[in-house]
Amino acid sequence: MSTGTSEERHDVVLTVNGTTHPVSVPARRLLSDALRHDLGLTGTHVGCEHGVCGACTVLVDGRPVRSCLIFAVSAQDSEITTVEGLTEKDGSLGPVQQAFLECHGLQCGFCTPGFLTTITAGLRDNPAPTHEEARDMIAGNLCRCTGYQNIVKAVERAAELTRGFETGASAPSSTTGGPESGQLEVEDRDDDNASTGLGA
Repeated sequence: MSTGTSEERHDVVLTVNGTTHPVSVPARRLLSDALRHDLGLTGTHVGCEHGVCGACTVLVDGRPVRSCLIFAVSAQDSEITTVEGLTEKDGSLGPVQQAFLECHGLQCGFCTPGFLTTITAGLRDNPAPTHEEARDMIAGNLCRCTGYQNIVKAVERAAELTRGFETGASAPSSTTGGPESGQLEVEDRDDDNASTGLGA
């Protein structure tokens, strides 16, 4: 009986969203595939598989990493956070997730997990970004739907909410509506620049 077709597997322990997961994976198994197929964490999306689009971005030891570019075995001694780990302990939306909801920061949603993890890390480094810094924060992630303007608004809103969370204030309800809650006016969402990239 031939055994030449079987691929050697490696026993590793991945720490994801605070939980340890023993897995047996081939050396070439990408972290994105391990998260999705071995752990069932399908919130991490795989787009270009070349590290360009950012859809697969997760946090590794708090830093945004393209999970399609690293092997699962290399992440054994790291703390990994996926989009599933961004919620609050009570299961409610985290501040970046809440901001995307309020500001209509997603359409098809495929790119959203990568934006959420990227912005979470970005706001840790820069909790009060200017408008230009908010734009720069998301510049490495691609979105084909939104025109980016509402995503930039969501970064700015998330910064407000994050400061509120840190001071112990409750997050404003997303049902209040209007610009005060981060929601955009219709004319802003329909700006001609919305289809040309990062816009104004």
